[in-house]
Amino acid sequence: MYEQFYGLKEKPFEITPDPRFLYMSEQHREAYAHLTYALNESKGFTVITGEVGTGKTTLIQMLLARLDGHTRTAHLFNPKLSTRDFLKYICHDLGLKTEGLTTKGDLLTLLHSFLLECYARKERVVLIVDEAQTLSPKLLEEVRLLTNLETPKTKLLQVILMGQPELDTILADPRCRQLKQRISVRYHLKPLNRNETKEYIEKRLKVAGARDCHLFDEGAVRVIYKCSGGIPRLINVLCDNALVTGYVEEKRPIDKQVIRDVAKDMEGPALTRRPVWNYVFASFVFLIVIVGILFFWTKEISLGDLPSTLESAGNVFRARILRQ
Repeated sequence: MYEQFYGLKEKPFEITPDPRFLYMSEQHREAYAHLTYALNESKGFTVITGEVGTGKTTLIQMLLARLDGHTRTAHLFNPKLSTRDFLKYICHDLGLKTEGLTTKGDLLTLLHSFLLECYARKERVVLIVDEAQTLSPKLLEEVRLLTNLETPKTKLLQVILMGQPELDTILADPRCRQLKQRISVRYHLKPLNRNETKEYIEKRLKVAGARDCHLFDEGAVRVIYKCSGGIPRLINVLCDNALVTGYVEEKRPIDKQVIRDVAKDMEGPALTRRPVWNYVFASFVFLIVIVGILFFWTKEISLGDLPSTLESAGNVFRARILRQ
């Protein structure tokens, strides 16, 4: 809708994990370096965590796009499976036929044979688990046991766990200590800073074919960073909606007021209600005012006994009422 107005060949702020639009911030470069190091050195367990929308899945897509022909991968998007379904999914994703195999032992035997064949061909096999924070403790233990498939020199299966910060909490549980001890590479992906947010926006506009990559002025970029906290997915949503609004209002470049209006609309009515703390604070102020009125009214409360001030005020007030 707005592409022609802003001179774009495609929408620059879609939230799909397209590697073409990946902006390699310092954080992303380090995360990617950790991933490639883990693969090249045949590390058993790698854990990458990051807040929702920081670009973990896009990073994995980029990694998969750059793998050579000597690497076989199984990529699990939805880890909420039973143990048997989990193993069956891995075998299917690796191209193995599981017809007639009904038990967990049958699936493990098939997988082990395949891993040994890959090792003989000098091929790597990598299991990537996205949204790993949703893995049940039972399935996490199953993942750990898979890394027991090894030769005296190397692991037959490498595992990459990608998840939200909750994954760190899960791994800190004493029940996961055996798995935690096997983690060779670990990295936490942080949000973008202010300068990176600007570069991120310009990078996506450039990839989308923009002749002018400064469609958002400095004030707009400042508000985008403030509202998004540097989370790429939130930046995408804000910018996409701002381009729609800017197109309707024929604004070029987009200023901070457009971003503020878009952010306000995105919050929705449920998020614009007064916080509970406001009511608590108002009640506290009201109580102080009542105590002050009673103090000047009765002149019977001693300021020297601060702990009993409120109780004395209440007693005097009740006595006045009873005398009436």
